[in-house]
Amino acid sequence: MSKSVSSGEEALIYLKAHKADLVVLDMIMDPGMDGLEPTGAFLIIRPGQKRLSSAGFSESDRVHAAQALGVGAYVRKPYVMEKNWDWR
Repeated sequence: MSKSVSSGEEALIYLKAHKADLVVLDMIMDPGMDGLEPTGAFLIIRPGQKRLSSAGFSESDRVHAAQALGVGAYVRKPYVMEKNWDWR
């Protein structure tokens, strides 16, 4: 079962009470926390939590800071579906 929340603040509240296989965060979320702030808090609340970040500005300082906190990779926006996928 997947759960979606609207902000970094809601993600922190959710993870205090529930476990997640993977957390996907956008690096720019308005208003409130961006993706970097909850990433650091996850280290305290759920050490070892798997995290994936999404960023439209792939080389931003915030993305690099998130990677330093353990987000090894990120998905660049805009998301593009490859046209030649073999779906068999």
